[in-house]
Amino acid sequence: MSAADIFILLGTGAVAGFAGGMLGLGGAFIMTPFQFLVYTNMGLSTDVAIKTAFGTSLLVVLTTAISAAWRHHREQAVEWRVAFIMGICGLVFALVGATLAAHIPGTGLKITFGIIAIISGIRMFFTTREKVDTEPGNRPLLWAFWAIPVGLFSGLLGVGGGTILVPILAIILKFKMHHAIANSLAIMIFASIGGIIGYIVNGIGVADRLSYSIGYINLTSWILLAVPAAILAQVGAAATHKMPRKLLMYIFVIVLLYIGVRMIGVFEWLGWPL
Repeated sequence: MSAADIFILLGTGAVAGFAGGMLGLGGAFIMTPFQFLVYTNMGLSTDVAIKTAFGTSLLVVLTTAISAAWRHHREQAVEWRVAFIMGICGLVFALVGATLAAHIPGTGLKITFGIIAIISGIRMFFTTREKVDTEPGNRPLLWAFWAIPVGLFSGLLGVGGGTILVPILAIILKFKMHHAIANSLAIMIFASIGGIIGYIVNGIGVADRLSYSIGYINLTSWILLAVPAAILAQVGAAATHKMPRKLLMYIFVIVLLYIGVRMIGVFEWLGWPL
């Protein structure tokens, strides 16, 4: 790994950590493309490179989520009962998703994810105009039900799931935006573990992996990404509680739309390096 690769991964981890802490995301949508670029430049095949990026990102998501969720917990914004119920369900289905990802091509999954991100962004944009008067209430079965797609997407695409988890918490389950962000990160602590296990188990014995890898998780890249991500996640989480709800939602909408457009390949089709 060259000095340029190390610099790219350190910077990527810092940006992903700050964005994750502030918006309730794991940051994998930032980490995955840059890791893929680094790994392919190092000579890895497309298949091994993308799965290594997915698996390594999920381990970074775990450390980032722990760091940011702790900060949100200090602000009394985390409902741990919700996080535990949704997190355990998400863990199980993230394991299923990671196992599926190891055996199927990811193009169709990326496009589907992109479409869902765009729809969620549009829906959330209109939600910013609505006044949230309702409370999430005590609905454990509903929490468990909505954790299923979150877990599947987390495992399939190597992401924390915050891209669809925050809209689910804010729009469907009626959490206030600050609490949706906080609980998203707490849920990721549990859900990411399922995906991590899946990428480790299904990557054992695969040829042409990087040195210091466990399954599809590369420990060198994890350290370079996770250390700055965990530090900056604290900063991002602190910033969340100093920002108004609508501004947070508008930022999240922009991020969702960008992710959606990027995942369905619009920028590649136009030849834009975004």
